[in-house]
Amino acid sequence: AVLCRGMQASKTENTKKAEPFYWLSVAEQKTSSEIINEARNVLRAVETRRPFTPTDGQRKLFGSGSSRGPQNRPPSVFSLHASSFDLAESRPVSAVHLSPLDHKPILINSAKDEDSSDFLPKPPAEAAEVRKGSSARACLCKTASLGNVFSEKAVHPDQNKEKLDSEEPAMMMNNLGRSNNNYLTEEGLYTPVNDKSRQLICNERISRSESEDFMEGTSAKFSLKLRGESDQMKKPGINSSWPRSSGWKRRVTGLEDETRINEWEEEEVFWRIKILPILRELKKIEDNIENLCLACTKLYQALNEGNMLGKQFKRRSELLKTLYKLVDIDSDPLCLKLAKIILAMKVDGKNLLSVCKLAFKICRNEKNDYIIQNDRLLDCLLEVLRNEDLQKNNEALLYCMGAIKFMSGNAVLLNEMVNKGVVEMLLQLMKQINNIKENDTYFSELGHLLVQLTATLRNLADLPPARGQLICSGAASELCVALEQRVNDQDVCTYIVRILSKLSSYNDFCAALADCSRCYILFLALLNKHQKQQDLVIRIVFILGNLTAKNNQAREQFFKEKGSVNTLTSLFQTYYELDLNAQTWYHDRQREGRKHLKHPSEAEDVMIKLIRVLANLSIHPSIGATLAAAHRVVELLVTVLEYKSIDDCEELVINAATTINNLSYYRVEGSVIPDKKLHIAEMLLKLLMSNSMDGVVEAVRVFGNLSQYQEVCDFIMQKKIYKFMIALLDSKNHDVCFSACGVLLNLTVDKNKRAFLMEEGGIGKLVDCLQDFGPADWQLSCLICKTLWNYSENFTSSASCFGGDTGTLLVLLTSLLDENLALDCSLDREGRDSHKLHWEREFKPVAEKLLDRIQRHHSFLPTVPIVPF
Repeated sequence: AVLCRGMQASKTENTKKAEPFYWLSVAEQKTSSEIINEARNVLRAVETRRPFTPTDGQRKLFGSGSSRGPQNRPPSVFSLHASSFDLAESRPVSAVHLSPLDHKPILINSAKDEDSSDFLPKPPAEAAEVRKGSSARACLCKTASLGNVFSEKAVHPDQNKEKLDSEEPAMMMNNLGRSNNNYLTEEGLYTPVNDKSRQLICNERISRSESEDFMEGTSAKFSLKLRGESDQMKKPGINSSWPRSSGWKRRVTGLEDETRINEWEEEEVFWRIKILPILRELKKIEDNIENLCLACTKLYQALNEGNMLGKQFKRRSELLKTLYKLVDIDSDPLCLKLAKIILAMKVDGKNLLSVCKLAFKICRNEKNDYIIQNDRLLDCLLEVLRNEDLQKNNEALLYCMGAIKFMSGNAVLLNEMVNKGVVEMLLQLMKQINNIKENDTYFSELGHLLVQLTATLRNLADLPPARGQLICSGAASELCVALEQRVNDQDVCTYIVRILSKLSSYNDFCAALADCSRCYILFLALLNKHQKQQDLVIRIVFILGNLTAKNNQAREQFFKEKGSVNTLTSLFQTYYELDLNAQTWYHDRQREGRKHLKHPSEAEDVMIKLIRVLANLSIHPSIGATLAAAHRVVELLVTVLEYKSIDDCEELVINAATTINNLSYYRVEGSVIPDKKLHIAEMLLKLLMSNSMDGVVEAVRVFGNLSQYQEVCDFIMQKKIYKFMIALLDSKNHDVCFSACGVLLNLTVDKNKRAFLMEEGGIGKLVDCLQDFGPADWQLSCLICKTLWNYSENFTSSASCFGGDTGTLLVLLTSLLDENLALDCSLDREGRDSHKLHWEREFKPVAEKLLDRIQRHHSFLPTVPIVPF
């Protein structure tokens, strides 16, 4: 029986080289399912590089390649001044008004009067009224008991004693006394006084506040809280102190008016002693940026200590007005401090937009990344994303997201984002945007925001922890929804396919994307709509290549979509023509020297990715058979071998050869390969003569399949290609030897062509290969034995057949057929079982028959010791 090499397997380290077309009467017949499974494994998926995306040289809201015209997009560059903020909007929202007192306050002018009654102070009066009021009002330093809030009945002061029982660090007290001579000093605040002296102190404080209030047109509106001080002042030796940032302890009696007044009084005292001195300092040192930054840092800490960040307190507008004025000082470090405080104050409307623009402006300068890291601006911007209304503040969110996008270009800030859960936050924001339908007023504006969001996700996709979060959070389906809704927005589409391009390179995300059934029709729609947008097309085709590389179901789903193959061939034709038009450039490159060329052109890169999809699809049995019969597909692949030298673009030519190899595997009715077999062989000859070893191996693989045809075998003998195959046996490379041996096997089917093996030293090289690879590669060993079996069919003497290699061959076969010697016990259980299976089912049947033939025709067996391999 003659063994023929019907199909040449494409052998890789991770792919089995099953040979279903070696029919032996002595071998166990394989089932049809086994044959199909093995047929799949002899075909190779094609790998390629992910498309390279250069980083924009400048940080902009929209990149240099944006499809949005300047008139159709928000600006990246703008002027920002104090006038950009709305002072009226900074005023606090009015709370519930207190009920006016229904009695006229009785002014206390003497100690006697003071002993007779105490009254609750009114809410803060307007500034003008404070200035008009008599000095006697300053003595209203004690509040009435809750039981007499609305009563004119006098209450003795002893009934209303309270104690301020919180304390503050000593350093704060020292700073407090030194902050400003016009305010309470340590001595003035903590020296025990009697009732009369307390009245004088009160009058003096209010007199100073009226004369020294620096805020524009706003006089002191504050009623000093002495309810807690009274006990302290009457008890010498007992010190009072300011509360910590956790809040001032106070006794709540249950009546809301009393609570509000207490809060206001505490707020006013804190404002006077902690905040106002810093604001004055800001006004005095406007020419010193470093001191301004330090003062802003102190201001933020003081506001945080007094629980005034984000709170609608009475003096909020005065604070914000001071900060807005400082924006006119063009200093990024200072503006960073200001933006942090303003954002923490929870501004809205125009002011929110302006402060987000301010943050955007700071982050746009890459040199500011270091100070941004240290000042934790990211936390403030994430608060905006988390809490602000998407539709009401979409423009503010746009610049906020733009600032975060710029931050994501910094490795330190990018890792910080992952740790703060930005991935989940952005996906939630994307879901909100996806819920806005196309006919909605805000749909177009939110597209600008989506560009910034997806650009940030693209940067995050580089980090392994972020990739894990994207998979767990269902990012694949959400990105597909956004892609489908924004199919007309080229910028959004580009960023989303960049994300998918990165993530689909990983098996777990690729599997999640493959489960999104609508992704295939969506990708096809985008390819048809944006055929000449190379950066978009190449990434979509790359994604399709990843999906079809290992997933048979994905191959089926894509192939079943209407017009799938036609779309691929149409794109191939488009970029083939673009490449032809650039032939002059190619010739210029030839003159410059090929060795300096590292990357294919844009058109070549698209064709590389397109061919990869076709090669991966052809692994599926029914799809491969259909593609083998598709004239346009085969013609385009052959065209690549015709017009493109491997020196022009190695990857493109090799991918074309690989796909032809896969398609030539299918001997089906209507296949185009048999009609073009000789022309393909001629193109492969150029590849064999090249300096590319990868190209040589791929050409040999295709010859392995084509050599099943008599005409191709004649071509190989006529062009002396067989000499090349024999020479390749010396390569010491598994893949190369396997492919070359497959061609030699098919040549030995013809009795008239067997003599070349002995003439060119082929027998000795085959025996050397068997000795070199032996039990390390049972499939290659099997192929060698089959070739020797065909070659020795009509010989009656082993010596005349195998010459001086007869003895070595006998020893090798005897050793390799000894199970104890041949099977490697150092492998793990799974590897050992697979190893034994290949030995039993593929190598052993052929080797036993070959050994028996040699022994029957060999009269003298050499006494050579058998050594294990």
